[in-house]
Amino acid sequence: MDKMSEHFDTALEAWSMMQKTEGDEGAEWAERFERYFYELMNELKVWYNTLEVKPETVEEVEELPTIKRFAEQIPGPVYITFLTELEDIVEGFETSRFD
Repeated sequence: MDKMSEHFDTALEAWSMMQKTEGDEGAEWAERFERYFYELMNELKVWYNTLEVKPETVEEVEELPTIKRFAEQIPGPVYITFLTELEDIVEGFETSRFD
């Protein structure tokens, strides 16, 4: 849980800084946000796979206190991506990222 919180907090900080910049100034913050957002999602996947009773739908996952805490704070424009990533975790999809 600590790693998830750390990645989430860092991603939110980067998002906030990114919103305060214009043009190319925000590129580093955008990259930092993306990196920590997907680190968070990787940690969520590990966490989900350790649950004894796994929720079978995204709706059920959204009701878990841990997920609710993140969902309540995540920036609106990122929320759909967050849900899509959760859905991939629940359905067991492996996502490859190319940086």
